[in-house]
Amino acid sequence: MSDLLDVADTVVDHARDGEQLEAYVERSTDTQVRVYQGEVEHLAVADSLGVGVRVVRDGRQGFAYCGTFDAEALGEAVNDARDNAAFAEPDDAVALAEPDGVEPAELDLWRPGLDEVPTDTKVALAQELERAVLAADPRIVGVESCDYGDSLAETAVVSTSGLRRASRATSCDLVAYSLAGDGDETQTGFGFSLGRAFDELDVAVAARDAADRAVRLLGATKPPSGRMTVVLDPWVTAQLVGIVAGTLGAEEVIKGRSLFAGREGEEVAAPFVTLVEDPTDARSWGAAPVDDEGLATRPVRLVEDGVLRGFVHSTWTAKRTGAAATGSAVRAGFKSTPTAGCRAVALTPGKRDASALLAGVDDGVLVQEVSGLHSGVNPVSGDFSTGAQGLRIRGGALAEPLREFTVASTLQRLLHDLVAIGSDLTWLPLRAAGMTLVIGDVAVSGE
Repeated sequence: MSDLLDVADTVVDHARDGEQLEAYVERSTDTQVRVYQGEVEHLAVADSLGVGVRVVRDGRQGFAYCGTFDAEALGEAVNDARDNAAFAEPDDAVALAEPDGVEPAELDLWRPGLDEVPTDTKVALAQELERAVLAADPRIVGVESCDYGDSLAETAVVSTSGLRRASRATSCDLVAYSLAGDGDETQTGFGFSLGRAFDELDVAVAARDAADRAVRLLGATKPPSGRMTVVLDPWVTAQLVGIVAGTLGAEEVIKGRSLFAGREGEEVAAPFVTLVEDPTDARSWGAAPVDDEGLATRPVRLVEDGVLRGFVHSTWTAKRTGAAATGSAVRAGFKSTPTAGCRAVALTPGKRDASALLAGVDDGVLVQEVSGLHSGVNPVSGDFSTGAQGLRIRGGALAEPLREFTVASTLQRLLHDLVAIGSDLTWLPLRAAGMTLVIGDVAVSGE
């Protein structure tokens, strides 16, 4: 990472008196493999690098970027950012992050051996996964695709305000999409395995889950409409928590796009609900010791014992609201400026596992997959409606499979109507962790 810091230093050396200058440097190598019927359907190995430059002067911010480390191009990017600042609207909250005394956590996120794995070996693993899915159950009639992916990502941030930090992480995953059949009926399912090193991937786990999630839905019918207890699979919970986390970024609050605006100190969930953003937890896919402005990441308690405690902040949102930055600046890459956002949020787990929670449900629905969840949620009103599939719960046991039903409520009501949180904390390739949730009195629309 030292060479990335050197590149950033070169950029910051262009700073003039009376201006702040920040260099955000990024480099990554990504591999994507997709196989179908034993053959490689898609293979891509891509290298990416670039530098984003921010210049702040007289309350105005300018931004520019370049996709090279060439010295001349870097100088041009600085000049472009400087020119852009001259035409920007003044904003008293515009500033670069400054050291706040918090040191980055030491996180083990990098596996140097990942870039030494031959591409042929990665392809072979995806092909092995496809064979394993087909052999997992006689009712598996096909595999839509099997994917392998990995990434080696490094970043560095240096600024005239005194920050000079870097971070790096590796990740890899296997994902299978299966097809189960019985007569004219077919159902789909998926399974995956995650790791930071190649040898951490588990073909058997991904294949078994992909087969099970498809086979268990064979014979599915629409449930009757009504209000009932709903149990969310960890995969669905992670998506839902991710949506809630998206409304807890301070920039969303400032811009009037959050249902939690102005509600700090209020009870917003059941009293046993605690929601924490913690990028220092190395188990999280979004873990990072440093945020995208160069500040150390840290745990942020968003909801504690059901009460909204606050939001995640970047430097801009902190200055705009009179709060403190929480090391929560995120970017979409070197071509973008930072904003406030969550990257590793999770509910505090309960003490009972999924089977114990199911045993306590006399009549309900297990939702194992949803469709259109993000588009079906209004982040301001909290209203949401999503298509779903899963299984009926009768007498504390899983019963007949269900399809083509709708779950509708509001985020506010769901948080208040939580009955139990499972102990099965599951880290997924998302910005939120999953676990089993039990929610009472939810509207389910089927037949």
